Amino acid sequence: MLFYEKEFCWVKRGIDLFIACLLLNWTHKETAANILGMKKFTEQELQEYLLQQFPKENERCEWKEFKNLKHSIASQAGEDVISYVSAISNMKGGHLVLGVKDTTLEIVGIQDFHTYNPENIKIRLINDCPNLVSEGLLVEEFQTLESSKWIWVIHIPKHPFRQPVYAHKKAWQRLGDSLVELTQARKEAILYEVKPTDDWSAVILPEATIEDLDVQALKKARFEFQKRNPKYAPELDQWDDVKFLDKARLTIKGKITRACMMLLGKEEEEHFLNSTVKIRWTLRTLDNQDKDFEVFSIPLILAVDEVFTKIRNLKYRYLRPGTLFPDEVLRYAPFTIRELLNNAIAHQDYTKGARINVVEFEDDHLVFSNYGAFLPKSVEEVVLSDSPEEVYRNPYLVEAMKNLDMIETQGGGIRKIFNFQRKRFFPMPDYDLSDGKVKVTILGKVLDEEFANILVQNPDLSLEEIIAMDKVQKKMPLTNEEYNYLKKKQFISGRKPNIYLSEKVIAPINNENLRQEYIRNRGFDDQYCKDLILEYLAKWGKANRRQIENLIWDKLSDVLSEDRKKNKVGNLLSALRIQGKIKSVGFGTWEPVKPE
Repeated sequence: MLFYEKEFCWVKRGIDLFIACLLLNWTHKETAANILGMKKFTEQELQEYLLQQFPKENERCEWKEFKNLKHSIASQAGEDVISYVSAISNMKGGHLVLGVKDTTLEIVGIQDFHTYNPENIKIRLINDCPNLVSEGLLVEEFQTLESSKWIWVIHIPKHPFRQPVYAHKKAWQRLGDSLVELTQARKEAILYEVKPTDDWSAVILPEATIEDLDVQALKKARFEFQKRNPKYAPELDQWDDVKFLDKARLTIKGKITRACMMLLGKEEEEHFLNSTVKIRWTLRTLDNQDKDFEVFSIPLILAVDEVFTKIRNLKYRYLRPGTLFPDEVLRYAPFTIRELLNNAIAHQDYTKGARINVVEFEDDHLVFSNYGAFLPKSVEEVVLSDSPEEVYRNPYLVEAMKNLDMIETQGGGIRKIFNFQRKRFFPMPDYDLSDGKVKVTILGKVLDEEFANILVQNPDLSLEEIIAMDKVQKKMPLTNEEYNYLKKKQFISGRKPNIYLSEKVIAPINNENLRQEYIRNRGFDDQYCKDLILEYLAKWGKANRRQIENLIWDKLSDVLSEDRKKNKVGNLLSALRIQGKIKSVGFGTWEPVKPE
């Protein structure tokens, strides 16, 4: 009989495994492997199988070498197995492949299992990862025939309903190539998850009838339904209201739902909803003083148009480089206004009893806000993946709004908004997802003409690149993934958080102001500043901290805050002291060290 050392230890699993070991010879190894619950391949076959099943690393799949499980399961936070289990579970679940190189999926094999096997490792993971569920948690084991290399694939279930999974007392997620603590937006998306059975908008109003619906709203609903669903045009006129409302998913077997009352109900029948379903439009000056307001109630299918007409969408003129003829566009693309307003209606948490707000700042920007956490994992993911959202707070209402042509059928509405801003060379939309609300700001003008010129002169920039560079323009923080991407592309210079647009980006613009700003942002290198300090001390004998700061202050990068500039001066002085070139003579005063 031929025994592998690793396979021999399986005897303790019971009589069936003992029989498996007895079968483990060259003629029966496949039978034994099946009883043992592992799979055997040639190394090439296993490599092909892994590439087919787990072709790339992403939020649902990680490849890790982890040859020594004793020091890999629970060791360094953010880098060990339990951290990756937490991160994968906190998205949609997925797979963690152990025993392969994390860049090539090359099979290296687990070489030291410590005391772990596919059964007890699950117990360890559940104990070390609070909220991790056992159902769906599976460890699949593979071995190569000729080289006896062992591979584990840990299949990780999605987090429980409204419960993040933790490791090292933190909830993790994957961001770029790194693990980070769960972002607030993703945490809220988990905490405010909605089950279909919890759909507030699908509740039937037993006392409401078709007589409680607005005639004009019903007429508009039929028109929009036919526009969205032309296949029903030949027969739509023959449908009575009961059949039409059922077909449009506004009623359930002829019974009025909250979604139906919200979209088509008479204003005086809002009491059926037992909640506030209103949109408030406010006009403000740029210094935030109220000038006008109006509140709109149900039916929302008509209220959307009424709000739209209140917004003063004036024309905006600006000159493109190289021409004397101005471009003239509306400050806000009509699609943008309607999409953001309808999104607010679709995703509002109506259990909060709050209004949807549309605030217009005179000839400058619009702010749309609604209560309820942003359910997708991130705005960037929605924009760049250009795919329909998978989770909705009010799925019944969303389906009805889709049928009435109020929101995009297959997703992509938010992406269109970003592209409309891009075509105008306007700043990208700003999403604030704090405090359990979604607040979107749309600027109706060029924020920075020089940045707009950069977009004009670099037409090949992708939307992903523009979104990230837009954050640089607004001095907003970049994620590690965005920073690394822009750095690799040589679009930015500096180090986080002191980042500015690079020479590569501004060079084609041929703009003197941009070139001067680049030099100010870059500042002068450390050696230049050190030489200035040494020259000053050699000339005047000594200098205090204030004199040295005054000497080099304007040579430091403009992207540095005042505190960071002070720290920079301190670091330069410390470096010169360590190099033995200057010394402190008390009271923050420095003088040169004379050569012996």
